Amino acid sequence: MTGNHDHDDLDDLARALDAATPAPRRKAGDIALAMKNFDALQGSRDAARPTSDRPKGGIFGGIRTMLSTLSTRGALAASTAVAALAMVALIPVIQGADLSRPGPAPTLTEADAPLSDAPMAEAPVADALTAAPPAGRDLPAPAPAPMAATGAAEAASDAPMEDLRTFAAPAAKRMPGIVAPDVHLLPPETGTEAYPDFDSSALRITAQDPVSTFSIDVDTASWAILRNTLRRGDLPPAGAVRIEEMVNYFPYDYPAPEAGEAFRASIGVTPTPWNPGTRIVHIGLQGALPAERAPLNLVFLIDTSGSMQDPAKLPLLKQSFRLLLGQLAPEDEVSVVTYAGSAGRVLDPTPASERETILAALDRLDAGGGTAGQEGLQQAYATAGQMTAEGEVTRVILATDGDFNVGLSDPGALADYIAAKRDSGTYLSVLGFGRGNLDDATMQALAQAGNGTAAYIDTLSEAQKVLVDQLSGALFPIADDVKIQVEFNPAEVAEYRLIGYETRALRREDFNNDRVDAGEIGAGHQVTALYEITPAGSDARLTEPLRYGAEPAAGAGTAGAVGGPGELGFLRLRYKAPGDTGSRLIEAPILPDAQPLPDAGFALAVAGFGGLLRGDTWLGGWGYGDAIDLATGARGEDAFGYRREAISLMRLADSLSR
Repeated sequence: MTGNHDHDDLDDLARALDAATPAPRRKAGDIALAMKNFDALQGSRDAARPTSDRPKGGIFGGIRTMLSTLSTRGALAASTAVAALAMVALIPVIQGADLSRPGPAPTLTEADAPLSDAPMAEAPVADALTAAPPAGRDLPAPAPAPMAATGAAEAASDAPMEDLRTFAAPAAKRMPGIVAPDVHLLPPETGTEAYPDFDSSALRITAQDPVSTFSIDVDTASWAILRNTLRRGDLPPAGAVRIEEMVNYFPYDYPAPEAGEAFRASIGVTPTPWNPGTRIVHIGLQGALPAERAPLNLVFLIDTSGSMQDPAKLPLLKQSFRLLLGQLAPEDEVSVVTYAGSAGRVLDPTPASERETILAALDRLDAGGGTAGQEGLQQAYATAGQMTAEGEVTRVILATDGDFNVGLSDPGALADYIAAKRDSGTYLSVLGFGRGNLDDATMQALAQAGNGTAAYIDTLSEAQKVLVDQLSGALFPIADDVKIQVEFNPAEVAEYRLIGYETRALRREDFNNDRVDAGEIGAGHQVTALYEITPAGSDARLTEPLRYGAEPAAGAGTAGAVGGPGELGFLRLRYKAPGDTGSRLIEAPILPDAQPLPDAGFALAVAGFGGLLRGDTWLGGWGYGDAIDLATGARGEDAFGYRREAISLMRLADSLSR
């Protein structure tokens, strides 16, 4: 299947990206944590000030001095040996910890030099104590259900890692973690997680601004991140709560498209649960699921930097890709590229039928070194170019914790580079793993630029959902640059507000411009969009009619309008077939007597839940109890328990918010 296509000359682009590249920074969290806990156990910590400020005497003070000044290979080896001796002295005094499962030892390579004088990050000691062994040939059993944070300390060794650590988040309300006696269990560095910064959608006055335009979004990372955060005992930061991703996480029973259609658009209208004076316009898109799929070329671009040592990162990543391999056809091809300090191809393009060869390459991966994101991307795209051929689907899957601290770090330059590769036919999807330095904002930007999806995987069950149950939608596109534009009728709708999609907003003129990038729909994908509208003449209107304006009377219609006076609005949907440069248009009126779409109640419960987590004011006095009641009554068919889990998270958020 491998072709001999010529590669584009990327030298100029690479030099431009290199110009924006920062110097490497060291990751030595395990050593720093050993220092901190050793001093604590010896009674040498000054509780009144941070550890980094304490006197640097004794054996660990000497290690710091050595690490900050030595740069030769021999010196690195000596410092590693001293740190290892310190861990030998530390481990026997830890009580109540399960030492029968050794984790991967941190490695120091030439990529770590030169060493900086910057303070070293501190990783949770639980990583070293409870890390699972490298994945073997047999798929490990799924992790047990999360243990309550109030459980007995002696059970800590059997608890999932997500319950043994606490993580800082804005406006968080934290539950006490479980720690081994006399050992300080430290959260990751505060402020190292990054999320998109955006305000909730504003109310629009129809007479002044009747047209709403946005790009569709099928990402689901937001739901998985907030679920992970809530289970750790925190409320999620506002930037992690993207309502459209929460709503689109769940399957809905939308009508299937007709034969030959890429997807079908359905429109429903239903009362608003949190405001009786308004209504919800519910737009549902259902993608087609072709009977046959094209051959698939996958390049796994795997972050193996030092920050990926956590059991919830590289070890879980390996297990997740094992699940994915089981879904590939014999004619599909897989290659593996890693990046950590420098990039390299650890598996040449290999038929998916050679499962043992691919698994062996994954099993050999270890975490260590910096994060050369730019080099990794360039190598991955070069490999993808060698693999692709006419009629095949080629995709790079970037798996990372999002910490692009070495190599290309400017999100704008990175997005431009990925967009150029997208136009050549190679898409990029992003899978996030782990917490502490999760750069969700960059992951979202990269997936959008690459015409791919962004998902966050915190459990093997989530990997099953993303990489097995929804594999076709995640990897096989049926429509590119999908844009939605709704024009509301000011004679019938006084005000409206799009719920979510803040990071996907487009200008009105972008809708007809085929050069403007937008979202992708994969095979079988579903997309949900919700508008809250205020009918003309409703007591729920929040703005006063214009004194001197030309707002039409309710039911009077609009001068020059093509549609009938009873229409609430008009939906336009534009998309491209994969590989096409010209777009296609779908149009449909929004009628006031349209019936609610299937599962509308549950979708609205999730949307309201998102508004509560963000602290939005448009919900009035509607609270968590109302969301729980609505979701419970509208749960419907729930084959995999996703909706039941959502109700449990609502209850947990309710408790944490008090």
